[in-house]
Amino acid sequence: MPVPLAAQRTAYRVVQEGLTNARKHAPGAAVEVLVQCTGGVPGGTIQVVVSNAVVPGLTRAELPGAGTGQLGLAERTAHHGGSLESTVEDGRFVLRATVPLGRVGSATARETT
Repeated sequence: MPVPLAAQRTAYRVVQEGLTNARKHAPGAAVEVLVQCTGGVPGGTIQVVVSNAVVPGLTRAELPGAGTGQLGLAERTAHHGGSLESTVEDGRFVLRATVPLGRVGSATARETT
């Protein structure tokens, strides 16, 4: 199924941010990444979930970085009509995004052979 470029890029950035956060906040922990398309264009979505174990005892003050990655990502997903949430579930940090596939006629990636 062709996926609009804006949706592809947004999903890519969610995965990138999730992996960056895991490296910074839980170095060495296993990371799970799920990317799933449902439905078609228009009306479908890309679901992105990135999760990793929470490192006990690590405080926010000890973490490197400006802390603006998720804020910027939330703005990006909202700009494209999607949503972003981060939670802790069963001892795992979970970054979850929903990105709409857009409308018919949206630019899509070209297949190369």
